[in-house]
Amino acid sequence: MKDDDMKLFLVAGSIVLSVVMYLTQNHWYRLRFIFNVAAVICALIFGNITSLSIYQIIKDGTVMMTAIHAVFLNPLFLMTGSFLGLYMIYRILAAVIEE
Repeated sequence: MKDDDMKLFLVAGSIVLSVVMYLTQNHWYRLRFIFNVAAVICALIFGNITSLSIYQIIKDGTVMMTAIHAVFLNPLFLMTGSFLGLYMIYRILAAVIEE
């Protein structure tokens, strides 16, 4: 996949998946609860990975600007962060449509 194609895929995916989340939760009410619980769990994991990484940097006395970027290599950090991004867009979309 070319670089521009990947960028387009990421942007379009964030829009399409958020809309799909909104549409599916309208048809199956239980999905609202599942999305909300998943967001809480992801926020806890995301925040804990972040805080533990910063704690380790402070404890080791390493240079923060170079060491903190290693957290981006953690797949769990990336997955939880991407779900939280989709969830925020989904909740904003729901608020805009329902108002």
